[in-house]
Amino acid sequence: MADRVVLCGANSYEQKYYFNKDFALVPEEIQDEIHIICVMFTEEIGGIFTMVFDEDGSLKIETQAADSDYLYDEIGARLYVDKITRYRQDLFRSLEMFYRVFVLGEKLEDIEKKMSDDEDF
Repeated sequence: MADRVVLCGANSYEQKYYFNKDFALVPEEIQDEIHIICVMFTEEIGGIFTMVFDEDGSLKIETQAADSDYLYDEIGARLYVDKITRYRQDLFRSLEMFYRVFVLGEKLEDIEKKMSDDEDF
């Protein structure tokens, strides 16, 4: 778990949004889009929503709810996450590429080659 890096998150219980300042170089338009995604999720589903990079640079969405939150819909949350990842696939790939280049220090050519190799399957 120590190799995870939080990009952003929203908490419906405290009505707060967090964006990791380490990613200040991400263009403001993309930051705004991420903000909207986080807040819309917590408004519609509730709970806590986070976007996290794992150790290999993949962007993951995590959701959770307080044990006492009987209104949180786990099935709805999963469906909403699937919808986000499907419709925002290009955004996620761009963020992953940004992370891998600027944080992990990988070469853009290596990333593009790996991504094109993965698409061949």
